[in-house]
Amino acid sequence: MKAEFDKDCRRLYADLAWTWPIMSSPEEYAEESELFSRTIKEHSEIEARTLLHLGCGGGMNDNTFKKYFQVTGIDISDEMLKTAKRLNPEVRYMNGDMRTLRLGERFDAVIAPDSINYMRTAEDLQSVFQTAYEHLNPGGVFLVIAEETTEKFKQNRTMSSCHSKGDVDLVFIENLYDPDPSNTSYEATFIYLIRQKGKLEIHSDHHLLGIFGIGTWHSLLEQVGFKVEQMKFEHSTLPKGEYLPMFVCTKAL
Repeated sequence: MKAEFDKDCRRLYADLAWTWPIMSSPEEYAEESELFSRTIKEHSEIEARTLLHLGCGGGMNDNTFKKYFQVTGIDISDEMLKTAKRLNPEVRYMNGDMRTLRLGERFDAVIAPDSINYMRTAEDLQSVFQTAYEHLNPGGVFLVIAEETTEKFKQNRTMSSCHSKGDVDLVFIENLYDPDPSNTSYEATFIYLIRQKGKLEIHSDHHLLGIFGIGTWHSLLEQVGFKVEQMKFEHSTLPKGEYLPMFVCTKAL
């Protein structure tokens, strides 16, 4: 399982990491990053000054987090970490697997908003929760979002977006499909239509991501030792009336 996870992440990041700053910008992440920061501050039982970001990717969220916290970013992709470091040179970035990471340090807050979707088994998901718990100071907050759950998954959901920068035009298409609803994974297929000076290149990528019921999220978080409060993550990019389950998890003092 670990080898498959590493292969999925590294293949995408090594080949297409250069497109990330074209498809997104820190400004586009500011709304959610401000919400995450505010939620941590409001629910923490201690003064939240340090933040461990598991699966930090290209550092877009950290561009906002660093205004409120001393940030340590962890990712499995060296390519993404290079992008993150260019954007946030004052942030400490390290290569690591969120399931097995042990820094020998504790932080006032831990967050895993995106890359946790690659956890395809309950065991892997719980391993990330254990990592968060062991790195969190008592009274601190672990914040995590379930982007897809069995309760709200929409078969064959397809989304697209258009982006331009310099002489590059990029169309990104994402399709979600679950070939076997009885297991805990689904497929995400990405299509990149990249035109550089009008010359078209087509790239595709296929990933297996994890999907679990809300009850599983609650149960695994509580088994690790967290007190769990579920909230609604609402964002301007989501369809009207839709939200993502956000778990605000505190570690007892």
